[in-house]
Amino acid sequence: MKINNMLMLATVGSALLLSCTSNSKKTENSMNNHFEKGTFGYDLNYLSEKDSLIVLKSADERAQVIVSPAYQAKVFTSTTGGAEGKSLGFVNYKVFDSGVVDEHMNGYGGENRFWLGPEGGQYSIYFQPDAEQVYDNWHTPPAIDTEAWEVQSASDQEAVLTKKMELKNYKGSTLKISVERKIALLQAADLSRTLGMTLPDGAAAVAYATDNKITNGNDFEWTPETGTVCIWMLDMFNPSDSAVTVVPYNEGNDKELGAVATTDYFGEIPSDRIRYENGTLYLKTDGKYRSKLGMNAKRTKAVAGNYDPISRRLTVITFDADPESTYLNQEWNPAKDPLKGDALNAYNDGPLDDGSIMGPFLELESCSPVAFLKSGESLSHTHHVYHFTGDEAALSPICEKLLGVSLKQVKTIFK
Repeated sequence: MKINNMLMLATVGSALLLSCTSNSKKTENSMNNHFEKGTFGYDLNYLSEKDSLIVLKSADERAQVIVSPAYQAKVFTSTTGGAEGKSLGFVNYKVFDSGVVDEHMNGYGGENRFWLGPEGGQYSIYFQPDAEQVYDNWHTPPAIDTEAWEVQSASDQEAVLTKKMELKNYKGSTLKISVERKIALLQAADLSRTLGMTLPDGAAAVAYATDNKITNGNDFEWTPETGTVCIWMLDMFNPSDSAVTVVPYNEGNDKELGAVATTDYFGEIPSDRIRYENGTLYLKTDGKYRSKLGMNAKRTKAVAGNYDPISRRLTVITFDADPESTYLNQEWNPAKDPLKGDALNAYNDGPLDDGSIMGPFLELESCSPVAFLKSGESLSHTHHVYHFTGDEAALSPICEKLLGVSLKQVKTIFK
C-alpha cells in the first residue's frame, strides 16, 4: 500500500495574487464580503491584512489554497468549498493578534510549512554550540520562522518561492543553504488518475503537491564532521474531541525493522491515547494532551491521515520515504546517535506544565533523508496533502483505499 512518489504536478486553475500593502486595493470578493470565523473567506480576509498572498484555485473555485511569501512560503490553509467553505488549516489568531515576536518560535500556524531539521542533537540548528538543549536555549532560525521568502513565479501551474540562509549548527559549522519550494494544486479530475480511484459522490476534495529542494552553498562538503540538515515538512490542523490520526505501518520483526514507533518524545504516550491494531497505529488528537510519535523509514508506508467526524474532514498526506536511507535524530539529546531518526512524525498539542498552550493543533510531519551533500549538490523531498470533506458514507471508501481501514474503525478505536 506504499504511495510515495505517485503524484504528478497537475494543471491548476488560475493563481490569484492579493496585495496587503497599505496602498493596495483589496479585491471585491475577498475584502467587501464578511464571512463567519472558520470559513476560508474569513481566513483569506484575515491573512490578506498580513501579507501579499498567492491563492491557487480550481476552475470552479471550490478548491483553493493560500500560499504566504511573507510567512516562509507556508500553505496557510485550504478549502473544498470556496470562500464560504470550511478553512481546513490551522491559523493561530492569538499569536498574530498578540503582536509579540517570540525569541523561540512564532507559531502562526499553517497547514503545510517548510522547516529544516534536526531540531536537537549533535547536528541541531536550533541550539548554539555547547548550549544545554533545553527550552530556554532553543531558537528557531529566522529564515524558517520570521523572514519573508522570494516569489520566483506564480502561474496557473504552481507557485515557486526561494530562500537563501546561513545557519550555525551545534557543531559550530555555518551551513549555507539555498531552498526552492514549489506548490501546485491538483484538480479533482487528477485525483482519479493519481490515486487510482474515483472520488465518491458526496465527497469534495482539495489537494496539492509540494516539491522542496535544498542545495549546499558552502565550498565544503556536508559530512558527519561538519554536521548537516534534513528537509522537514509539518502540517498543522485543528483538533477536535473525536479526531484521530491514522498511521499504517509495515509489520515485521523489531530486529529487522526497528520498533514500530518512538512514543516517548515528551514522555511515554498513555495507553488510552494510542492503539496498534493489524498494522495500523492510531493516535488520539483532541488537543488536550501533548504527545508525539515517530516512525522510521522501514516501518512507514509513506502515508498517514487524520479524520475528524465533527467537521467531516479526512486528511491524508503522502511523501517520499526510502527504507535504505539514513534519517536524522531530532531529539534534544546530543548523546544520541545523530544518524538514527524518523521519516514520519505525528503530534497532538496540549497544555504545558505552566498551563499555557500554543494551539491547540495537531500535526502530521515527514522528513527527508540526511543531506550529506557536496558543494553545489541538491536534495529534494516531495510531500503531498489531500483533504476530503463529506459524510461518512462518502469518505469511508477513500479512507479504506488510502489508509487501509474504515471510518467506522477509526471512530470507535478509542471507545
